[in-house]
Order: sequence, then structure tokens, then C-alpha cells
Amino acid sequence: MSTDDKNRAIAAAILPLVGGARNIDSVAHCMTRLRLGLRDRSLVQDQALRALPSVLGVVEDDTYQIVLGPGTVARVTPVFEALVAEAGPVSDAPAPATMEGGGAAPAGTADGLAAQGAAIKAAQKERNATPFKLFLRRIANIFVPLIPALIGCGIIAGLNGLLVNLGLLPAVTPALAAMASGFMALIAVFVGFNTAKEFGGTPILGGAVAAIIVFPGVAKIDAFGQTLSPGQGGVLGALGAAVLAVYVEKWCRRWVPEALDVLVTPTLTVLVSGLATLYGLMFVAGEISTAIGDFADWLLAHAGAGAGFVLGGLFLPLVMLGLHQALIPIHTTLIEQQGYTVLLPILAMAGAGQAGAAMAVYVKLPRNGSLRRTIKSALPAGFLGVGEPLIYGVSLPLGRPFVTACVGGAFGGGFVGLFNMLGAEVGSTAIGPSGWALFPLLDGDKGLGETIAIYAGGLLVGYVVGFVATYFWGFSQALLEEFAVDTDAAGVVASGSPRPSAAPGPSGPSGSSEPSEPSEPSEPAKV
Repeated sequence: MSTDDKNRAIAAAILPLVGGARNIDSVAHCMTRLRLGLRDRSLVQDQALRALPSVLGVVEDDTYQIVLGPGTVARVTPVFEALVAEAGPVSDAPAPATMEGGGAAPAGTADGLAAQGAAIKAAQKERNATPFKLFLRRIANIFVPLIPALIGCGIIAGLNGLLVNLGLLPAVTPALAAMASGFMALIAVFVGFNTAKEFGGTPILGGAVAAIIVFPGVAKIDAFGQTLSPGQGGVLGALGAAVLAVYVEKWCRRWVPEALDVLVTPTLTVLVSGLATLYGLMFVAGEISTAIGDFADWLLAHAGAGAGFVLGGLFLPLVMLGLHQALIPIHTTLIEQQGYTVLLPILAMAGAGQAGAAMAVYVKLPRNGSLRRTIKSALPAGFLGVGEPLIYGVSLPLGRPFVTACVGGAFGGGFVGLFNMLGAEVGSTAIGPSGWALFPLLDGDKGLGETIAIYAGGLLVGYVVGFVATYFWGFSQALLEEFAVDTDAAGVVASGSPRPSAAPGPSGPSGSSEPSEPSEPSEPAKV
């Protein structure tokens, strides 16, 4: 089967399970997830959807998100959109939701854990619907669309650095440097555009106001007794400027006569928010951005091991609470300032602890064929930083393995943080990927070989500690008795078990998360 046929087969298999074309309001995708706006959530056949070989999990958030994995989702989405367009609003009625199967899942099986994970996810979603967390989700929605460009430019920057260090292709490296740096030089414009779009304004006006920040001519302007510099305030200034532009625009739409709206509204929007940006926001945002960079450097230089231990150990709970989204602007600010974020490689260690814990569960329960198949299918994605299936399908419903996975992440983060404290910074030139997928994006203040070795060492520590902690302390006697059963012999279906649901989400820092989301749209939540 050709690649195109495979993508069409995946899209065709998904469409009827989400209620058919007439149940689709919107279609979009991020790094790993197909995001669908649905008219009627009850028409979705969750269990059948999770059982599809190409589906790694699902996330129910403000949109219905189907985890397909990096690369796959970008190819399947346009095919899916075409199928929806072909079917039109009068497509065949979807199969009734009752067809997906009912009744309680057998205890001690992957199905049972998936059901528990879904219940935990639903409860967490309800708790996450607070004004503060909804605000963080909006912030994530601004930055997540930028991740593909960050990744592409980051890899090109790494390749350029390698060629420069080796003295190869000197005629090509300036071109690579331009490709890698062009997006970052104008990232404030994209942030302004997305911010206005997210907060209900005209996107191009948000981009126009944010463009003031990177315009070279600001160097001729004095504000607060100092000359402004192009880019001062960075993405934080762009975000603030665009939000202000949205409020000015909405005020104009309400009070400016319709006959004058086309002339007055955009003029006042750019003028008022532009002046506020030049004589206020750029200075304030610049001070905040500088403080963020200085604090990150100070923290890892003076308390690297301890800070890494805490950050690596708490990242999975942060994802659960949706608070990891607050880190996305911080990552982006560090990348803009220093060329890489030193936080993401540490946070990515949470995924290593999760993978180690899953391997321990696999070894600890040799007779539980159902659960072992789930782990076996989800573990490769976990190594690449897509940890949602393992979190919500294995460790979190089991309870203790989630805690021991955090322990593995803590020790891995402490390992990377220790080397930061010793003067060997390990950073990532982009956000979103995690696990092994982060290797092409690594950068630091030492040689690339040393940077890669430190990150790989952290992953190994996370795997080992997560495995050992889970194997010896991850199971109570009652839990072990419940799951140390021969599920196949007990009459449980050996194949076609629904895959576990995915965590709310980036990321990824990933790590992502990518994540996430989350809480997703935060792909940096990937772990």
C-alpha cells in the first residue's frame, strides 16, 4: 500500500467513528494530534476509535483530539478534510454510539485501565476549567502553531553550527544561518498575529502592532531615559501589544460609526496600541524577559541538581493540572534570548521516568497479556516523547507507578541539572519534541558531543530509576494480586483491545511534551 493510500485508509477509518462528516465543525492539527470540532460528542465511538492501529490515544478537551503521532498527523489531516468535504453535510448517518460496546471492562486488563484513565481524564478536565487554566490554554493556543517552524529552524541551526565547527561548506553556512535565524528575527510578528486571532481581534492588526517591536527604526526612539533596541521585549512584548490592540479594536467597533469604521478602527488600533508598545510595553516586557533569562541561568548555575530534580519530578503532575502551559512563553523567551531553552531537556526527563516505569510494569506482570500488549504498542511512542498513552493507559490508573515514574523523572532531571551547575549547559533550540526526538535539537555552551552525552545520560538515569522504583515499590500487594493474572486464559479478548486514552495537553516541553497539549494544545507537554 502506498503512503497516500495508507493515509486515506486511516482518515476513512476515523471519519465514521467520530460521527461522520456532518458531525464535524472544524478540522485542524498540531504536532501529534488531529483536532476536531464536533457537533454532537455522543456520536463518537471512543473504544472503537482507540482500537484503530494508527491511533495512539484520544484527548477530549475544547476540541476532540486524536493522537496519531508526529509526521502521520500532518499527512492524514488534509486527507481527512478532503473526505469531510467530499461527504458534505448530508453524509451517511453515523453508526449509533451504542455500537462501540458497553458494559464494564474486565478487572485487571488494559481495557479496565483505559476506562479508569478515561474517568480520571474526565474528572481532571472538569477541574481544569478554571479561569486561570483557561487563560493558560489560550496562551498555549498562541504558541503551539509556531512549533513546526521552531523545530525546522532549530534543526537547521544545529546543522549550520556543526558545519561551522567542522569547517565544511563555508559557502553554504551563511545561507543556513539566514534560514535558521529569519523566523526567530520575526517571531514577534507571528505571536502578535496569533494572539489577536485567539483573543477575537483582527489577526493582521495584531501582527502589525507586534512588528513595531522588531522594526530597526525603534533604535531612534527614547523611552524611560534609554534608547529602545529592536526586538526589546520579544515575544512577551508582542503578546501584550496584540492583546491591547484587540481591546482597542473592540472598543472602536462598538463606538465608531459604520461609515467610518474601515478607516478609523485600524488607524486607532495601530496608533494607540503602537504608542503604548513603544513608550511602555517594550520597556516592561524587556525587563521581564531579561529577568527570566537571568533567573534561569542563576538557578541552574547555583542549584542545578536540586532544581533539575524538582522540575523533572513535578512535570508530570504539572501536565495533569494543566499548569505546564505557563512554561511555553518562558521556553520561547529563552530560545529568543540565548538560542536555546535550558529547561526543556530537564523537563523531558519526566518522559524517561514514565518509560522506565512502563517497562517495569511489563516485567512485573508477565501473565497479564492484555496490559503487556498495551505497553508494547505504546512504548515506542513513549521513547519518542509521546507519553500520553502510557500515562493514562498504564501508570496513572495504577496509581503507584505514576509516582515512581515521577521519581525517575526527578533523578534524570537532577542529572542534567547537575551538569548545568558544573558549567555544561544543555538546551534545546525548539520546543515540542521530547525523548529521543529531542536529540537533533540539542545545543549548549560546550561541544555537541558532550551535550548529547549529558542528555543521553539523563535519559538513561530516568529509565533506570523509573524502572527500579516501579519494580520494587510500584505495586501494593492488593494491586499485584489484581493485575498479576492471565487475562487471555481468563477469557479476555487477546487482540483489538482499545488503546488507552491520552493525557490532556503541548510539547513537551515537551516534551513534550509537546505537552499537554497540555491541556493540550500544548504540544510542548509531550513527555
